[in-house]
Amino acid sequence: MVKFKSILFIIGILLGILSAAMVIPAFVDLHAGNKDWEVFATSSILSGFVSIMLIFVNREKNVVLNLREAFLLTPLSWIVLAFFAALPFYFADINLDFTRAFFESLSAITTTGATVITNLDTSPPGILIWRSILQYLGGIGIIAAATAILPMLGIGGMQLFKTESGNSNSQKFLPRATQVAANILMIYVTLSIACALLYSWCGMSGFDAINHAMTTVSTAGFSTRDASIAYFDNPKIEIVAMIFMLSGALPFVGYYKMVSGNFKSFARDSQIRFYLKFIIAIILVLSIWLSYTQEMSVIDALRYSSFNLISVITTTGYVTADYSNWGNFPMVIFFLVMFVGGCTGSSSGGLKIFRLQIALEVTASQMKQLVSPHGVFRPHFNRKSVPDTVITSVLSFFLLYALTFSISSVLLSLTGLDFLTSLSTAITTLGNVGPGLGDVTGPAKNFAALSDPALWISCLNMMLGRLEIFILIVIFSPNFWKN
Repeated sequence: MVKFKSILFIIGILLGILSAAMVIPAFVDLHAGNKDWEVFATSSILSGFVSIMLIFVNREKNVVLNLREAFLLTPLSWIVLAFFAALPFYFADINLDFTRAFFESLSAITTTGATVITNLDTSPPGILIWRSILQYLGGIGIIAAATAILPMLGIGGMQLFKTESGNSNSQKFLPRATQVAANILMIYVTLSIACALLYSWCGMSGFDAINHAMTTVSTAGFSTRDASIAYFDNPKIEIVAMIFMLSGALPFVGYYKMVSGNFKSFARDSQIRFYLKFIIAIILVLSIWLSYTQEMSVIDALRYSSFNLISVITTTGYVTADYSNWGNFPMVIFFLVMFVGGCTGSSSGGLKIFRLQIALEVTASQMKQLVSPHGVFRPHFNRKSVPDTVITSVLSFFLLYALTFSISSVLLSLTGLDFLTSLSTAITTLGNVGPGLGDVTGPAKNFAALSDPALWISCLNMMLGRLEIFILIVIFSPNFWKN
């Protein structure tokens, strides 16, 4: 039996946090003399009122979630928060209808980073910092969910990290989730402060530094400038961005272990080693290509390839160049890395690198089995044998991810988008990357030109990608609702 009171109580708490966060852009706009402060104040009061009602009507002494309730809480909280977070976008003086306001809000909370707002350079400061706050809150929420909740749900092989999260009780999610979130929050905030200080030291204004720090560590990618990081044209800023984009894409449980005294946790993690080697290899290949075909110097080729590849593979979405103009080979590379994403337990989206490792291990084991039919070969991850249940879960996730990508690509093409735009928009929203490819949603453009149906399809994709697909599908299964 599903206890909706517990679910609504937790959503009320989360909505209260969102309501309190709206006070920040209200003060920013008030200080800047922008009348939109009234919009944020009103939205904060409305959200706070609903939050108080949910908390007091549904409060219980001991809030304990079972497996079914955890499945329901995750998507419902994302949808409710995105709805209320969209109110300032809708009522502010930036000419967004509800579809575009909700798209912007959901894109921020899921840390996708696709935007429909044009003229960011002249947009009200309250709107700019609200976008960054939403991505920042979304980033820590995703990390906490990936560390404390998703392993318990067994989504796409995530049960492999049940031991790492330290939670062995599948019936009590909330206490452990709170504990894990508190530990990781300190690390998250520390990285953000360091990032902001370094951005400021490299030449960003205080406002730009704070905004970009929030959207860098959360691997989310919203910028205060239409040209994104390219606006600053500063190699030092790009280096800082690359360091913290990678930091946000690594497992935060590893940081916690390191802070707790296990300094070798990062070096021993095969996921991290594989991820960094993979990134370096692709950067070198693309740099060689650019230096030979685009008449770039070796330094420029390394600069532009490393930044934009790291941005895409970590699903951050910053840009310093329109890589759609680099030729067919780079286009294929960028398209493929949009699938990859970051490490498990990070704020990055995508397939996650551990699933690629397991798929490769399974393939290698099958090849060995063909050569030596009587041999026994087991896939391994982090020097441990991978259970059959995890292998089945991972391979099922790959199939479902490919199916979701294919269906959404077809649906987007039915809205009138061309072949490249349909494919890249499908994967960039499903992988929570941000920019697509081509002349419509490419790195030099945004999503403002998309029709309402295309934007709603993209919203569904962002939700599916962020919630690891299975969660939304499971709750619509008739078996889920059986007692």
